[in-house]
Amino acid sequence: MKMRSILGALVIVSLSVMPVWAENLTPEEIKKMVDEAVEKRLQERERQEGSREPRERSAEQAEDPGVGPLPEVAKDLRRVQQAPLSFGSTGSGRLVYAKPFVSFPKAIVGGYMDIQWRAQRHASIENGYGGTTNSFDQQRFVPFIYADITEHVKFASEIEFEHGIREDSTQGIEVGIEFAFIDYLIKEPINIRAGSLLLPVGKFNLLHDSPLNDLTDRPLVSQLIIPTTMTETGAGFYGTFYPGRTGKLDYELYFTTGPCSYDNNGTPRINEQDGTRGSRQRKCPSVDGLDINNGKAVVGRVAFSPMLGIEVAGSGYYGNGAPNGSYNPLSIFVVDWTLQRGPFELIGEAAWAYARGNSRAINGNTIGFAPGSLLTAIPGNSGPGIPPQRSSGFYIQGNYHFMPAFLTKLSPKRFGEGSTFTAVIRYDRVDTNLDDSNGTGGWGNLQQISFGLNYRPIQDTVFKMSYQYQPMAFNPNNSQRIHDGAFVISAATYF
Repeated sequence: MKMRSILGALVIVSLSVMPVWAENLTPEEIKKMVDEAVEKRLQERERQEGSREPRERSAEQAEDPGVGPLPEVAKDLRRVQQAPLSFGSTGSGRLVYAKPFVSFPKAIVGGYMDIQWRAQRHASIENGYGGTTNSFDQQRFVPFIYADITEHVKFASEIEFEHGIREDSTQGIEVGIEFAFIDYLIKEPINIRAGSLLLPVGKFNLLHDSPLNDLTDRPLVSQLIIPTTMTETGAGFYGTFYPGRTGKLDYELYFTTGPCSYDNNGTPRINEQDGTRGSRQRKCPSVDGLDINNGKAVVGRVAFSPMLGIEVAGSGYYGNGAPNGSYNPLSIFVVDWTLQRGPFELIGEAAWAYARGNSRAINGNTIGFAPGSLLTAIPGNSGPGIPPQRSSGFYIQGNYHFMPAFLTKLSPKRFGEGSTFTAVIRYDRVDTNLDDSNGTGGWGNLQQISFGLNYRPIQDTVFKMSYQYQPMAFNPNNSQRIHDGAFVISAATYF
């Protein structure tokens, strides 16, 4: 405020020594000129000092970032006019700098990372050497790149490095585009999106960041029934409506490449051990991850929030997962909910998947089965080795946020405003083979209860501790059903 007053006084003095300009100006025009000059000077001062203080947001945006227009990612960095692009740029070694973002910056880089230590009761941690009971793992390093191209054109991307300490891709390292798309904003009720899309199949697939979630491991249903993260290339629409005085209705609708449910030889990629995870486009053995047929998938989600703190949503996915010559579609239907009241949260999802014809041989297979015949002895499946068609699962999770008063008094800097503890309990249940006539569900009939306690010094960073009780578990090292338990400590942060 003091700096603004000083700058204003300097501008007024400068006007007084330029009577040719000032004598014909009204008081309102002089005030406007002063305000504009002061604002411009303050912005220059902030840039020179490298200021990164965020601008003030409206109360509505602070309370619910899902309401209103999309944020201006790099508005302060945009210039009024950009020099036109031209192939006529000259030079040799300097041509690498002939990029618009060098002189006209738009992008912001951020991301998150996590690290964990896990101890299993049995030697059920996969490590390629028969399993182990405890291990460290730097599981994810995920850079984000966001940008405002114009007021109406946005860009967003996420690049994921999983188990990045490894170099050999055959030993579990995973590097890929989690999403990368262009948005063209029309109006809040309808906008266009195209690129590698994070599919709106349930809510967790959209909000799966490690620092955001209060337990280290993702829900079982989001690992085996909804194969989070589920990304496909395509295009579609999204938007928001406001029915009633307090209601909000969000929707997304996309047409995408579709699932990849079979290997090149006709072996189903959907099985009891891994559920639908192998059917994701990112896992497809096709060249460059392109379509394995001429069909496309349709996916959409509608979420209704009657008031702040309550949301109920339904989503669906449908697409042919078989190569040309066969029609074996994969369909997934999901219901998710979020209930928040004061320090309490109740969240969850329930999902049902149907891989039609997954237990039968497809046309053109080379694994020795006549088309349409029942498949047996297929790897990844228990019992007779028949791949499943139907699967389902759900999780329900309760969170309680709190901060003991004595800790705040003991150390206000560490346990003051913005920091919090969270007590968590979650129940998971999945069955990746509902076709099992014995009702045992084979390897994929799993159950887990998780108890957790977290500490967030700020909202962006979390230290987690949890115990997982697994009365129905599976050891992938020896393909045995077991009764297991795990203790997990992890840390995650946005940056």
